[in-house]
Amino acid sequence: MCPVIQALESFIEAHTRQVEPLVIAQSEAYWRFTTTGRKEDEEEYARWTAALRKVYADRQAFARLRQLMEDAGLLKDGAFTPNPEIPPLLARQARILYDDFRGLQIDPRLIDAITDLEKEVEGAFNTFRATLRGQPVTDNQIRQILRTSTDLALRREAWEASKQIGAQVAERLLRLVDLRNEGARQVGFDHFYTMSLALAEQDEGELFRLLDQLDQRTRPLFAAYKAELDAELAHRFGIDPRELRPWHYSDPFFQEPPEVGDGVARFFEGRDPVALSRAFYSAIGLEIEDILARSDLYEREGKQQHAYCIHIDRKGDVRILANLQPDAYWAETMLHELGHAVYDKYIDRNLPFLLRTPAHILSTEAIAVLMGRLIHHPAWLRRYLNLDEGTLQGTLPQALRRNRAKLLVFTRWVLVMAHFERALYQNPRQDLNRLWWDLVEEFQMVRRPEGRDAPDWAAKIHLSVAPVYYHNYLLGELAASQLLMTLRARIGEDETWIASPETGAFLIQRYFRPGRSVDWNTLMVFATGYPLSPEPFARDLQA
Repeated sequence: MCPVIQALESFIEAHTRQVEPLVIAQSEAYWRFTTTGRKEDEEEYARWTAALRKVYADRQAFARLRQLMEDAGLLKDGAFTPNPEIPPLLARQARILYDDFRGLQIDPRLIDAITDLEKEVEGAFNTFRATLRGQPVTDNQIRQILRTSTDLALRREAWEASKQIGAQVAERLLRLVDLRNEGARQVGFDHFYTMSLALAEQDEGELFRLLDQLDQRTRPLFAAYKAELDAELAHRFGIDPRELRPWHYSDPFFQEPPEVGDGVARFFEGRDPVALSRAFYSAIGLEIEDILARSDLYEREGKQQHAYCIHIDRKGDVRILANLQPDAYWAETMLHELGHAVYDKYIDRNLPFLLRTPAHILSTEAIAVLMGRLIHHPAWLRRYLNLDEGTLQGTLPQALRRNRAKLLVFTRWVLVMAHFERALYQNPRQDLNRLWWDLVEEFQMVRRPEGRDAPDWAAKIHLSVAPVYYHNYLLGELAASQLLMTLRARIGEDETWIASPETGAFLIQRYFRPGRSVDWNTLMVFATGYPLSPEPFARDLQA
């Protein structure tokens, strides 16, 4: 074996032996923390996170890796350069490690400060309960009020309660932004936002050109939809459309469209999200019983109120945290999180540890959103809710309209998040409260509450605990539409894919198994035949 290749392999093998137990311990601690809210679990999670970060902050190890990559012809002037003489899996691991190390070549004291503050802010979100009319309420209770109540005063109070966490964490989040920016500057980037994209194999200029295209393509469609929606809501609440404000919509951030008219939500009332998910995933040949057995699915005190999927050991210990209710919201959430879960489960376990993750955040989001969309899919509703043709025909126009509206509303919401987060890191000292509502009015066309000057932006948990992540949800939507077009072409335009084992077989072989052995756009070509494109998504919006 070539000495250069052997030396690089030895470095990566030693690194893997060092980090694998740390990754597993961190994942287990995070699971305990989010399922219990216990302080000791929070502190243990922070310790493992700090330990991992310090591994990647090791300057001697980074210098050694850089030298090995230069010797192997994989690095020139700090930029990765492919070398066909290096085994592909080895080169891929080296590329990933280089980016992971580079992002943490910062002062160890700064790493500790970031870790401690992230732990503190996430702990605040996990244990927070809003107060409404003197009583603590859960996120589920607030959503229920915004979905169903016609008491305008109660709606406004519930919406305002949903933003209380923002005031509690805003100052700490701004300190976190400063610390993250300081770290980014130490490794040669202007700010944390640019660094995060670069180290995730994404180009900032290309991303915002794509977002601008989506803005232009969706603006007239969204404006027409929004005018119609506002007329319906104004009629429902007995007010002029010009009086509509954020609390008249059914989601605290208007990231999902309200149910109006005879929508599909009523069909999910009293339906078990687990049973529906089990029936669907089994039909398409993806086994989930082991995942469900390890998961924590129902509400209780101290538990995180959100939902997520975690792969503990990269050997198949995949779990979901949720707070299930028998309704459409949680049916969609369960389908979504199980999309993440089956991706993790079916990654080829013969791959090296460093490559046993999804190709990219957007790659796993694509599967999750593809599955979550199904609650508005007529053929899926017919099969898995056992709706008769008469009922379905009466519901079909609303289901199709809702699905299209969901894509439109979410696209406009992500435009707010992406533009705000970039601006947040570019200049955290600007008037962020005003900027937030400027962007909401620009992209979502929702009027700001008169006289409100509060850090409503800080109530969005992702800014604190999943920075520079949110745009990947929208890229995942684009990838989901592209995958859907491929499934229809391969398995049947008559939507047989929603109940065919061929679906699972295709996804396992062409999308899940490669893990991170290839970059996200190479994976799209492997699965669909061409790179990520906005065209299939645009067609879905026109459907």
